[in-house]
Amino acid sequence: MGCSAIIGAAIPGFFVSSWFGMLLWGVIAPRFGVVTISYIDSMLITISMWIVVAPLAAAGKGKWFKK
Repeated sequence: MGCSAIIGAAIPGFFVSSWFGMLLWGVIAPRFGVVTISYIDSMLITISMWIVVAPLAAAGKGKWFKK
């Protein structure tokens, strides 16, 4: 898989993930008595999670976890 295919899938995936995060938080937040988040806040949370999870996923494919 080429780099352009990965980027071509990651960019729409980011925006869709942010949108779903905003929608789901809007449903869950009133039950816990917290405020809802905007789309921009959801984008910030999504990119933060991607920055944390991507190295972990790459490490999982690396030398430490080979079978």
